[in-house]
Amino acid sequence: MSHTPQTTAEKTGPQTEAEHAGHMKAIQADMRAKLEATREKRGLVIVHTGNGKGKSTAGFGMVARMLAHKRKCAVIQFIKASNDAVAKLLAGPNLRWHHVGEGFTWDTQNRDADIAQCRAGWQLALDYMRDPEITLIDLDEINVVLDLGYLSVDEVLAALRQKRPDQHIVCTGRNAPAALIELADLVTEMREIKHPFNTGVQAQAGIEF
Repeated sequence: MSHTPQTTAEKTGPQTEAEHAGHMKAIQADMRAKLEATREKRGLVIVHTGNGKGKSTAGFGMVARMLAHKRKCAVIQFIKASNDAVAKLLAGPNLRWHHVGEGFTWDTQNRDADIAQCRAGWQLALDYMRDPEITLIDLDEINVVLDLGYLSVDEVLAALRQKRPDQHIVCTGRNAPAALIELADLVTEMREIKHPFNTGVQAQAGIEF
């Protein structure tokens, strides 16, 4: 089932058949008015953040969808170890996948090395922003990089403001800077309610990686 954005006409609770029909007509009219007002089509800055699971997965899903439309994409993984399963699944002539991080920062324990890796990844991102063939760039875990101060927030924001008008940039990771959230066109916050790790369940193939 397709889910539409919440409208002012929506409500909850038991309804008669007539009430339901009237309710749906009101939603339909509201949505048609909103669709009529959305004429612009342009590249977006998209942020997936929050302390819940699914941020990287959401970014990879957008890459998969774009590839299904025969568009070229680039993925740059800044922090996590290489996600070989997803990279292999999506591999093809329209995808560029780079793993520049050495794993979680609490494992590397080398700030200078982490910063150098992030700078290398950011240079790749800048190169892809200038590539007219790349429609979408997924900057996986760049929010964490910015939060740790490994890259300058101002530098990243300046580049995002200058990106091609038709190019989409996805920024994932917890603790997205307020300035990035302000700049972005689409922001989703993943909120953790329950997580199996907290009850002693290990990360599992196909779920966490």
